[in-house]
Amino acid sequence: MGRQIGLLIDRQGRVDMLIVGEPDRILIPELPRARLGETRLRGLRLLHTHLSGEALSQEDLMDMVALRLDSVAALTVDEFGGPERLHVAHVVPVSELSGPDAKPYDVLPSVRWDRSEVDFAALVQALEDEFGRQERAVAADKGRERALLVSVSGAPRIVQERSLDELAELARTAGLACPARMIQRVDKADARHILGKGKLQELEVLCLQTGAQIVIFDQDLSPSQLRNLAEATERRVLDRTQLILDIFARRATSRAGKLQVELAQLKYTLPRLVGKTPAMSRLMGGIGGRGPGETKLEIDRRRVRERITKVRKELESVRRHRSGTRDRRAKAGCPVIALVGYTNAGKSTLLNTLTGSRVLAENKLFATLDPTSRRIRFPREREVILTDTVGFIRRLPPDLQEAFRATLEELESADVLVHVADISHPEAEEQIGAVESILTEMNLAETPRLLALNKWELLSPDQQEVMRRVYPSGIPVTALKRQGLTPLVAAILGLLPTESQTDPAFSAVPAADSDADPDEDVAVWDIEMGSDVVQ
Repeated sequence: MGRQIGLLIDRQGRVDMLIVGEPDRILIPELPRARLGETRLRGLRLLHTHLSGEALSQEDLMDMVALRLDSVAALTVDEFGGPERLHVAHVVPVSELSGPDAKPYDVLPSVRWDRSEVDFAALVQALEDEFGRQERAVAADKGRERALLVSVSGAPRIVQERSLDELAELARTAGLACPARMIQRVDKADARHILGKGKLQELEVLCLQTGAQIVIFDQDLSPSQLRNLAEATERRVLDRTQLILDIFARRATSRAGKLQVELAQLKYTLPRLVGKTPAMSRLMGGIGGRGPGETKLEIDRRRVRERITKVRKELESVRRHRSGTRDRRAKAGCPVIALVGYTNAGKSTLLNTLTGSRVLAENKLFATLDPTSRRIRFPREREVILTDTVGFIRRLPPDLQEAFRATLEELESADVLVHVADISHPEAEEQIGAVESILTEMNLAETPRLLALNKWELLSPDQQEVMRRVYPSGIPVTALKRQGLTPLVAAILGLLPTESQTDPAFSAVPAADSDADPDEDVAVWDIEMGSDVVQ
């Protein structure tokens, strides 16, 4: 016949399916999923012929892994169709501890067709026992979903690795476990799947190995790429923007914060609304083009646009309210000190230490979304507002930048910006540069600014000396300890109007907050000077 012949054989040795292929390949049809499970193989092994004497191909091996076959075997034949040599491979469990070069399969040495001694029953039982142990390890993630992180970019690998480190922190903040990651360097991303064909197969294999239910890309994906990847992997596919939006939606507590997140989500969703039925593609334009599928889609889009308009109006009301609050502060001569910085740099911790507050401070990205203000009263009846703002991040989605304009308007009215940086972070310089760049884009480059080098105590003496040279104007601080904040307070006072400049030795004593603005969660505290105040 000049065609490859394949047999799918069950564990009792019975032929389940006969496949007639092409001269150089066979196509395995869709198989039932009756027995397929996370810890089990399919219960079928493939035996097929190779007509040109070649060994198992990469396509054979990928089919075996993707379909979770017990094994795949190729029988080479001579010129008369007689059997010659047998090539056998089987899947093997691979975990995140196996190393980046570990293969999900094992290819056995080829033997004469009548000399094979593989005990398939014992082999399959041992493999399923090992898969079971691996699945129990997956279950030890305390019910968290597992996500596979992917980066496709033309940037150097080390840059992609660092970006994936940040993506992993975002995933951890969202409550996900990240057992594995994949990196591909490309000059131009594939328009259909962003990944190349070979990498897409590798992605499917890695999802099977690690039990990942979600695939998260470090790049923003187009609507068509999201759909195509979801169809190819049969898993939920997210991009960086979706992940950040999900975190913001979880963390927003105030009315303004919830409105801002909703606006960003609606704007992100609008271009990604598509019909769910195949028939809709036949109803786009032409005679009879106004079918029920298209009508439903247009209704959905119109409702989203109407909701966007309504949310924008409500946000404008919030902005007017905040603007009125800022105007009252300005009339009262209340300077505003805004804490800015990269997410998770320690801004909320610094606010708590300076004012004795209990604002939520966690070792997670975007722990603070809503602006939090505390009023500090200096001697001579001079009050200062200290405001904690949402943390910045590289490549913040444009929709979020616009949606959080009401939050970041606090920075526009600030008299002094305190840039809090986690100086112990491996990418401290990049994070500081990212924040400075965002401040410049917001036209805040002229606002008086101080650089607070937080977590200074975590650096070695040599590292501290290097950072002093890199940032000569930076002020070393430990946000958790009040005693070391005197130089920072002195520098802040030095940038305020003359009447608020005074001795920086201070301690905080709680006072009544009857004049606090409830919308901004403002607490009033007295700061009295001198060492005789009870701590």
